[in-house]
Parts: sequence; structure tokens; C-alpha cells
Amino acid sequence: MIFAKKELQIPEQDLLKIILKLQRDGKISFKKQLHPTQSIITYLKTEQTYWYWITIFIAITTTITVFIIPEELYPWVFIRYILGSIFVLWLPGYTFIKAFFPKSPTPKASEKNLDTIERIALSIGMSLALVPIVGLLLNYTPWGIRLTPIVLSLLALTVAFATAALLREYQLALKTED
Repeated sequence: MIFAKKELQIPEQDLLKIILKLQRDGKISFKKQLHPTQSIITYLKTEQTYWYWITIFIAITTTITVFIIPEELYPWVFIRYILGSIFVLWLPGYTFIKAFFPKSPTPKASEKNLDTIERIALSIGMSLALVPIVGLLLNYTPWGIRLTPIVLSLLALTVAFATAALLREYQLALKTED
């Protein structure tokens, strides 16, 4: 901006109008970017990681709910069913898709990103594929297929994929800065 003002002798108002027009046309975009020196701890506190904290919260809340609310406690058991359905049918696939197909923060790579509806469908589909695999693996362990091993295995799987997805997004954000 200083170069354009001094060397090219363009008034500041005209320069701002040109920049705003370029932004409106989608030729340039202004986004809050990470600084290369920003650590992963600082990144965890940004709004880009809200999905991670919500996912972890839902997974832990579901685990606690499953172990605290007994099957016979009539009105409260519906909370267990709703959270359990999200935990089994959505979260494993959602975190898997986030880990293996992270959204690129750059506009030119956006055509390579999955659409929202594709992400939703793939999340449900991957959950329906991952949960039986976990059950199959648990069948051949000493713990067998019981409530406790299944819930704890799905919790570990969800947290592992969510953390992998978070690290992938962090690396992509750092890479786009360069």
C-alpha cells in the first residue's frame, strides 16, 4: 500500500476502492491466518478447532452417560439413546473423514474439497463401516463384545481420528502460510 501510494502516486481512497473491488470479485481474500511461530497449543484455542472440542465433549459425555444412566431409568434412558446414536452412527465416521479429507483453507483448492452433503453421507457410511470392524476386532480379544469394551473402543477410535484430523488441519494451515 505504501509502495502504491508513494511510487505510483495513487490516492489512498482509490487504492482502497480497488482492493475492496478485488475482494468483492473474489480475486483476493482476507482471512485471519496463523503465524508460522504459532504453536499447536495456541491453535487449539482458535475458532477453527471448535469442531474438535465439540466432538471430544460429545464423545466423553456419551461415555459417561452410558455408564451412569442404567437401562431401566425410563425417561432418562432417551438421553442415553440419542447420545449413543450420535456416538455410534456419526462420530467415528465424521472424525475419519475429517482426518483423511481435511478442508483446505486456500480458495483455489476448494474445488478439491468435499461438499457438506458429501461429508455427511460419507460420515454416516464410514461409521457404519468402522463400528462393525471394531466389533469384529473385539470379538477376538479376551474382553469380547460387551458394552464397556465397545464404548471405550469407540471413544478411543473417535478421539484418535479427531486428534489426527486436528493435526492435519494445523499442518495445512501452516503450509498455506508459506
